[in-house]
Amino acid sequence: MILIGQYDSPFVRRVAIAMTLYGMTFEHRPWSTFGEGDLIAPFNPLRRVPTLVLDDGGVIIDSACIVDWIDEQAGDKALIARSGPDRQKALYHIALATGFSDKAVAMFYEKVLHEKTSDIWLPRLQTQIGAALDCLNVIRAEAKTPWLLGSALTHADIALGASVRHAIEAHKTAIDWSRWPALVAHSEACEALDVFKAIYQPFKGPGD
Repeated sequence: MILIGQYDSPFVRRVAIAMTLYGMTFEHRPWSTFGEGDLIAPFNPLRRVPTLVLDDGGVIIDSACIVDWIDEQAGDKALIARSGPDRQKALYHIALATGFSDKAVAMFYEKVLHEKTSDIWLPRLQTQIGAALDCLNVIRAEAKTPWLLGSALTHADIALGASVRHAIEAHKTAIDWSRWPALVAHSEACEALDVFKAIYQPFKGPGD
């Protein structure tokens, strides 16, 4: 299999971490959506990452769809409950974390690609990001276990860890992380794991 996308993307990173934990062998092509979009296009006309090319030539796009497919392959080893309240909680946490990353990416590009930022769009993004982080911080602080849903790492932990690390590196002091200590602690716990150390790339913006 071939996983396309750079590990400075929280979406690519969470897929690669899960695949590694599942023991799946894959070739990594760290193509940039900006600099190497033409290379991505034959596999994904949207030129987005992550894109997963299967051994039979099939293609899966979007991190949620890719994770769903690799979970199917993993069976009982899947990093999420098959059903019930724990699955619903995990999916809610994942949606919040990846939704936060969507907004963090949008805010980064709003600042970098425009000489003058929008007086409407930028404050909206900042409000959405702050509200999401407030909610996620409460969720993480209230979890009295090593990870969000118990003693074992799940997709919810991976998504949150990857999202926070990306935002810390992409926005630096533009986000005041002292407001969300539980999220910083979660990020640090994730980054201490061998798999997070192995699947990592310092954040690079367009043209870097």
